[in-house]
Amino acid sequence: MKLGELAERLSCELDGPADLEISGIAGMDEANSTELTFLANPKYVRKLQSTQAAAIIVGKDVNLSGRPALRSDNPYLTFAYALEVFHPVQRPPAGIHPTAMIAPGVKLGPGASIGPYVVIEEGVELGDDCDLRSFVVIYRGAKIGQRFKAHSHAVVREGVRIGNDVTLQNGAIVGSDGFGFAKQADGSYYKIVQSGTVVIEDGVEIQAHACIDRAAVGETRIRRGAKIDNLVQVAHGCDVGENTLLCGQAGLAGSTKVGRNVILTGQVGAAGHLTIGDNVIATAQTGIPNDVKANSVISGYPAIDRELWLKCAAAFNRLPEMYVTFRKVRKYLEQRGEDSKA
Repeated sequence: MKLGELAERLSCELDGPADLEISGIAGMDEANSTELTFLANPKYVRKLQSTQAAAIIVGKDVNLSGRPALRSDNPYLTFAYALEVFHPVQRPPAGIHPTAMIAPGVKLGPGASIGPYVVIEEGVELGDDCDLRSFVVIYRGAKIGQRFKAHSHAVVREGVRIGNDVTLQNGAIVGSDGFGFAKQADGSYYKIVQSGTVVIEDGVEIQAHACIDRAAVGETRIRRGAKIDNLVQVAHGCDVGENTLLCGQAGLAGSTKVGRNVILTGQVGAAGHLTIGDNVIATAQTGIPNDVKANSVISGYPAIDRELWLKCAAAFNRLPEMYVTFRKVRKYLEQRGEDSKA
């Protein structure tokens, strides 16, 4: 594909020869002399000197010293679009595999693609152009919107409601029982029926082996545009805000309310029955025991302001040395006190 055609398709400003042939797209370290690459993070500017790429997607103010470029206001988003040009998403043809088990009365919208050994129970409604890969299971009474995509071994439990353009990656489970047990007189635990549901709004993606638990009463809700990474746990009664990111192995205990545009990075944990405000960023392995005000950046356990946490972390390695100094000072002061008494 010619660089000029790419510029037009990606709505970029062309900086270089329009007839330059581009064969694909790759990272800055891997790209060869016929491939397109991108620069989205300023910390990688140094790689502009070593990359072998034929052309580079960059911001409009980056100096490339005459190298061919596609200039964009959002290079990372343009990179995402460019990937789709060279690697278009493949969708299986419409149809129902003969091994699929579909209960009588299930409502399937037109264009459905139902793979091998899929199970769809009674009372399920699926919108147009759904794509269910092998071994997907949808329990009774689930209501699912248009363009739903579920990869192998994803499960949608009973009564769950899912909007349009939702994707479940392999092994994701929506509507599993919340972790609710009441202690009995003999010390054993009695299971509390999880009679509530889960609501997944439009444009949500839930990645591999993440679990979204149903509530004992009421609902667990994942709001529009949220993205949930692999191995994330969202417990019963949680409410996750619009366009929020829950990254790998993050965990929300029951009844956690997370605001809009929040980013909880890897292995962040929230204690439950608390509120995390809009636009919060929690760095990796942060433990959140209390409410967090909007627009905060937090780290550590218990979670505190990130700048304060960095100062504390810098001091940790010096604690043994500081303790030795403290003991010497204390001993000196004690000796002075004994001398003054004498």
